[in-house]
Amino acid sequence: MVAQEFTVDLDKPLVFQVGHLGEQYQEWVHQPIVSKEGPRFFANNILEFLTRTKWFAVPLIWLPVVCWCLTMSIQMGHTLREVGLMMVFGIFIWTLIEYTLHRFLFHIKTKSYWANTCHYLLHGCHHKHPMDGLRLVFPPAATAILCVPFWNLVRLISTPSTTPALFGGGLLGYVMYDCTHYYLHHGQPTSDPAKNLKRYHLNHHFRIQNKGFGITSSLWDVVFGTLPPSKMAGKSS
Repeated sequence: MVAQEFTVDLDKPLVFQVGHLGEQYQEWVHQPIVSKEGPRFFANNILEFLTRTKWFAVPLIWLPVVCWCLTMSIQMGHTLREVGLMMVFGIFIWTLIEYTLHRFLFHIKTKSYWANTCHYLLHGCHHKHPMDGLRLVFPPAATAILCVPFWNLVRLISTPSTTPALFGGGLLGYVMYDCTHYYLHHGQPTSDPAKNLKRYHLNHHFRIQNKGFGITSSLWDVVFGTLPPSKMAGKSS
């Protein structure tokens, strides 16, 4: 007997349904539904609330933390120029983290129930509903949790006085990334480079989803050979 294929009911909370898709999940999640109204994730109202984030919460919460980090390094004896250079280096490192996470974690292939469920929460929901404005940026609570291992990693490879500035630069890179990502979906740029970057990112969503993993730039796609074909990424008429 051939098992009947599972069908997701879009009118019901999705998170605990998608795992049942099994090997069908990858195909299903990469068939986008273009609607500004996002689906319901959980039946529980508290869990549902925690999945929704206004884009401006990201700079509002994290830019003061960035300033505090930079101030800490200045108070420990570094000049503004030194802190500025460390901040720029932190942003640069973030761009590599951004690319790595997007390519190797956010686009990991899954087929088991819990792997599908976790992937949907992490990134699959964004590909299924790319215009859901309340799930385009990372929830602050989740970001705060992830900041702990990243802080410890920076502390491991740097000195006590340079750790805050390097971490602050990386955190600023994250803020730029999330705000840029939101703008690429909901903004209407009229000139380059923003216009070209929007085209580049939407190409990743709607045409060739295994290429073009950069959000804030295509630098690492060039370096690692995941640049979309020119006819796909180039300007459209």
